[in-house]
Amino acid sequence: MVNAKKVKKKTTKRRTKRTKKHFSLWKVFLLGGLVAFLLVSAYVAWCAYTMPDINQAINRTRQPSTTLIAENGNEIHSFGAVYSEIVKARDLPKHVTDAVVYTEDRRFYQHHGFDVISFARAMLANLFAGRYAQGGSTITQQVAKNLFLTNQKTVSRKVQELLLAFWLEYKFTKEQILSLYLNRVYFGNGAYGIEAAANRYFQKNSGDLNVLEGAILAGMLKAPSRYNPIASKERAMERAKVVLGILRDNGKLNDKGYNQALRLPVGREKPPKVKNGLYFADAAYAEVLEILGEPQSDIYAMTTLDQELQEKASSILQKNIAEAKKNNVNQGAVVIMDKDGAIKAMVGGVSYSKSQFNRAIQALRQPGSSFKTIVYLTAAENGMTAKDMVEDKPINIKGWKPENHDKKYYGEVTTRFAFAHSLNLATLDLAQKTGVGKIRKMAKKLGITTPISKDLSIALGSSAVKVIDMASAYAVIANGGYAVWPHMVEEIYSNEGYQLYQREPVEKQRIVGEEAVIVMKKLMREVFKTGTGRFARIDREAFGKTGTSQDNRDAWFIGFDDELITAVWVGNDDNSPMKGVYGSGLPAKIWQQIMRK
Repeated sequence: MVNAKKVKKKTTKRRTKRTKKHFSLWKVFLLGGLVAFLLVSAYVAWCAYTMPDINQAINRTRQPSTTLIAENGNEIHSFGAVYSEIVKARDLPKHVTDAVVYTEDRRFYQHHGFDVISFARAMLANLFAGRYAQGGSTITQQVAKNLFLTNQKTVSRKVQELLLAFWLEYKFTKEQILSLYLNRVYFGNGAYGIEAAANRYFQKNSGDLNVLEGAILAGMLKAPSRYNPIASKERAMERAKVVLGILRDNGKLNDKGYNQALRLPVGREKPPKVKNGLYFADAAYAEVLEILGEPQSDIYAMTTLDQELQEKASSILQKNIAEAKKNNVNQGAVVIMDKDGAIKAMVGGVSYSKSQFNRAIQALRQPGSSFKTIVYLTAAENGMTAKDMVEDKPINIKGWKPENHDKKYYGEVTTRFAFAHSLNLATLDLAQKTGVGKIRKMAKKLGITTPISKDLSIALGSSAVKVIDMASAYAVIANGGYAVWPHMVEEIYSNEGYQLYQREPVEKQRIVGEEAVIVMKKLMREVFKTGTGRFARIDREAFGKTGTSQDNRDAWFIGFDDELITAVWVGNDDNSPMKGVYGSGLPAKIWQQIMRK
């Protein structure tokens, strides 16, 4: 017989071993769980500790915007984000807030900052799609991110976002959170907040938005750059239909209301910004900063820009440079100003998107023969007339043997002939008689801000200059001999309409004698009649000068009529030579096309 006591004892032993083993496993699991809990808790605590100061973030002011306005009232560009005036959700039409809530966060009024159902639904959709197709963030989470955090996609940022969302739900009402969202969210084209968007896209206040307009704005939130009406009216309307369908599915619209909404009129967007005005905008913004320093609030700067001239000059330059690629011409610049120095147009290159370097005000290029205007003006100030004689003959200065473009020598000629035909040797003869020191002094007086060398080669344009400086120098002759200060900003206003700055008329300061101006106009008129500027002729009296630097690295045409001074430069950023391009050719052609009425 089996000993029952022994069997029972063995069974009890085995049970005890299994119990101890199970207990050990549970201890491991519990210990592991406790460690994991402590680690997660520590990580969450660290995330909470490293969060931005909430009070400071709420009170933090954004970077004020500076909006530049052309002469005709159209916008050129805005620096800094354009935010709307503060609006409260309760003051908006119900169909607008419904469109936003039901499109962006349908369970907004049920959750406490985090929606488990929406999050799970988004994760499943992304899993089946095999990519990021849906987002599960609530409106509260988006407020937390927009108000306090960055767009960085890290685990710590998502944890902080969640913690802040819970804090926001505890601290504020749903209406306040929705108001924060509607005033911070981005609607594309530089517009932040629903009031700015309503004004930008429909030229009306957000309180006046109809059902269709509200649906368009709500639809844009998915992808502002894709679904805004300026980018594509068709895409904006297709997306709005989706939003209206969501409202219908959730009982906020019936079938009749849905169909009526689709037939509602949509407000007209603001006039488009000035095309190709960014080179001007950068320079004008720098001038605003010089005047006011860093703006402390949103401001509007009224500028001197002529939209028609700007767009015309830019398109003409782009077209001509594109056609001249075969001649190794890749860049150009244009400055147009009036006689008082107000810049009406500025093109700093053929493509702002490819290069923001502004060749109109930043590049240093050799002016070639266009600098001869300053040489002859200096001589005219010292008594030279258009009938005076100069020697066009070979010259040798310490081994330097300059030549005329056509390799010919013309002997004794009038200054009118020498200037019109851009004779190098005759100009050097005149410069020697006038004096290099006087020419340098005149250049500075006319507004040349770059260093001018002290040798005779400056008479042929060997010292690098800026396009805007050359335009200013010619403007002095155009206005009768008075100093010119180039400028782009006329007035500056605060967002509330208070005038912060107004350019005061500058007292006229004569820097060149009247007789010298008359002489120069005779010479510069002859350039069009019989000289190197024949291909730049227009349908009215004009005055100007061509310029080509050594090895055809730079080509210029600068001239003026009774109203405007236009300076044109073409060349290459790497200073490589062009093929057969002279001031009398491509730049003259560009100048003529711009100046034609």
